[in-house]
Amino acid sequence: MKKGISFPVDDDNIFKIQMLNWVNRFNIFCLLDNHHYNFATPAFDCLLAAGSKASVEAQAGEAFQSLREFNLANKDKWLFGHFGYDLKNESESVQSTHPDKIGFSDLFFFVPEVVIQLSGKEAVIYSDVHAERIYAQILESPTEVVENKKVEAAVQNRIDRQQYIAIIEKLRQHILRGDCYEINFCQEFFAENATIDPLFVYNRLTTLSPNPFSAFYKLNNRYCLCASPERYLKKEADRVFSQPIKGTTKRNPEDKVADEKAREYLKESTKEKSENVMVVDLVRNDLSRICKPGTVQVDELFGLYSFPQVHQMISTVSGEVEEGLSWIDCIEATFPMGSMTGAPKKRVMELIEEYEQTKRGLFSGAIGYVKPGGEFDFNVVIRSMLYNEGANYISFQAGGGITYNSNAEQEYEECLLKAEAMMKVLE
Repeated sequence: MKKGISFPVDDDNIFKIQMLNWVNRFNIFCLLDNHHYNFATPAFDCLLAAGSKASVEAQAGEAFQSLREFNLANKDKWLFGHFGYDLKNESESVQSTHPDKIGFSDLFFFVPEVVIQLSGKEAVIYSDVHAERIYAQILESPTEVVENKKVEAAVQNRIDRQQYIAIIEKLRQHILRGDCYEINFCQEFFAENATIDPLFVYNRLTTLSPNPFSAFYKLNNRYCLCASPERYLKKEADRVFSQPIKGTTKRNPEDKVADEKAREYLKESTKEKSENVMVVDLVRNDLSRICKPGTVQVDELFGLYSFPQVHQMISTVSGEVEEGLSWIDCIEATFPMGSMTGAPKKRVMELIEEYEQTKRGLFSGAIGYVKPGGEFDFNVVIRSMLYNEGANYISFQAGGGITYNSNAEQEYEECLLKAEAMMKVLE
């Protein structure tokens, strides 16, 4: 791919919409958008990969080996793609037998035909064809996202309230017996015989809930419409950073007093802090597998961040990567992320398989990019809608960290809170 060429941008928000309309013609693409959140230390406002010159697709078993071979064959190229949650079957020998009606593979990466990096009033286009032509096509694209296909989606719960409460009580008994300390338990919301316009719904979702690790990701007839607030793992120079989220309260932006009260609850809550510190310890342990001794540190503990629907408690953990380790080594040693599993990791993944009723698939996996040279950044696929256009099936999952002190009714309400934005865009 040729060296990037810089072009001026009058209005970055309009240009972003034009990029979305332009890229929608491709069978494979990945748009990553931080929505101007500075805490995420982004290198860009928006990053777009369009088209595929080469790709690798694999299921758990020899997926990481296939990726290593693909990475070697495409050295010093941009790579974009995903890791599905069920790669755990390879790294931790935990099998999944639940149904998966979306059908993303456990691993997919591609070398894009075009990469566009948008930063403020500048767009840098990397392409083997004329970047000027691509820039002109984007400027000629519509400046609004129009709904070309009406939403038809009757959303159902896979687990009803009473079932959910009964499962949480069983998980609390596992914790009491010492099987685990904390477990992330999720439930699926789904719609069969559903039709949507993915671009329109993604734009509506991220307008309602703009989050720093959003992604619009298409692999042929499968889509991920992602409004994630969470980073899984980033490598910058010789350091890796993880920013796990544990701790959520509902916002009330119309009532400043109530909104601040919710924030203060999160700040003072023993339960929310205990969840957060457990996942921080788990991430520290994961990073110690790939970092030089003594370099793993907690850069921020119990940081409070506000998003349109919720306040969240986010901690930051970092470390200096051991020499000789590749970006793939970093992922393999730490995946799946601790915030979506629990502690101890293998045992909670076994319990997740026992009590959840749907394969997670791409949900609670990761989407992101790898730059030439090996720096990378991956999100956690949460607050995300998965859509199989061929099967007319929509799925989105929500859950939370369960400890012995968890209240089952409150945990159920937290699930509904996390699913709220996705419910709204389908109404």
